[in-house]
Amino acid sequence: MYYSQYFDLDVINGPGSRVTLFVSGCEHQCKGCYNQSTWSPSNGSFFDQETEDKIINDLNDLRIPRRGLSLSGGDPLYPTNLDGILKLVKRVKKECVGKNIWLWTGYTIEQLTPRQKTVVQYIDYLVDGKFEQQLVDPALKFRGSSNQRILAITKNDEFDGFAYAISKINAD
Repeated sequence: MYYSQYFDLDVINGPGSRVTLFVSGCEHQCKGCYNQSTWSPSNGSFFDQETEDKIINDLNDLRIPRRGLSLSGGDPLYPTNLDGILKLVKRVKKECVGKNIWLWTGYTIEQLTPRQKTVVQYIDYLVDGKFEQQLVDPALKFRGSSNQRILAITKNDEFDGFAYAISKINAD
């Protein structure tokens, strides 16, 4: 897995202060995308153990409290990213108690493969759907176009390991 950018402190991509990883690789190639440089899966830097450790350490840094991890891109659920993202979200859930995970993807939740669903069951919020330039609304929080949904993910063993609800997110 490759990534194009990592921000150890971010207040734009999700509620509160966070760390944000922009991964490389996206098959959606949405018209008007502001992250076109992330479309190629081999663009940027290789995501190695050192980078993963830095994310965990930054999330646990008490000097600058962060609310959680934001995963964007490219697309974190792009097939070649799944192993790296799954390892990272599992580790965050285990080692960063109380931190939430937001993930942005161009796939809708209904389109997810079983492997992608495995990742989603470890996150807290999924922003799904392709960016649609004709549906841009600057008033939207945490999404670029009105077709995209913010889904709260909850653990539910009766439904493929997770369930979701369309949620209005309070951005305070």
